[in-house]
Amino acid sequence: MFRTLGVLLIIFAVSLPLRADYEDGVNAALAGDFATAFREFSTAAEEGLDAAQYNLGILYFTGRGVEQDYDLAFKWTLAAAEQGHGSAQFNLGALYFEGLGVEQNLETAFDWYLSAAQGDHGNARHQVATMYFEGIGTDADIVRAHAWASRAIENEYEAAVALREEIENSMDESQLSQARRLFARMQIGLD
Repeated sequence: MFRTLGVLLIIFAVSLPLRADYEDGVNAALAGDFATAFREFSTAAEEGLDAAQYNLGILYFTGRGVEQDYDLAFKWTLAAAEQGHGSAQFNLGALYFEGLGVEQNLETAFDWYLSAAQGDHGNARHQVATMYFEGIGTDADIVRAHAWASRAIENEYEAAVALREEIENSMDESQLSQARRLFARMQIGLD
């Protein structure tokens, strides 16, 4: 018991300065002081905090508090995405989709969008549905497109309602039935 508690205290003690840097960065960004936010996020990002890496990527992407640099936006977004940060995964998909900071690769964009979608990111679910529907970065699959649009609707992503209606207008009854079964399987984690 004491051995476990000692390890937890050491981990907590090490993470306090890291959290302080990150929280100082958040507070600075909310106050519009992006130069300070950049400095604080940089410290925490270098230490491996995914949220700081994500925010640092955004600062580089937008050029707030630092000169705009898509290559560094990609670097920090990738670092956060590889740690499982859902919004970073979505943004990384967008960087690959547009070819910003990295060579455009629609298949890799799809893979990152899918990772974010599987982690409950509504916008990513809509993007995956669109890419399946249009066959962008993946094979066209109207059944999967419908199921992912339905998942985006679960996230209250309003644009997904119109997308699902458009998809349904392209489906026959058999495809619609398959899509509804797939959606049900997705909801309970079977697909």
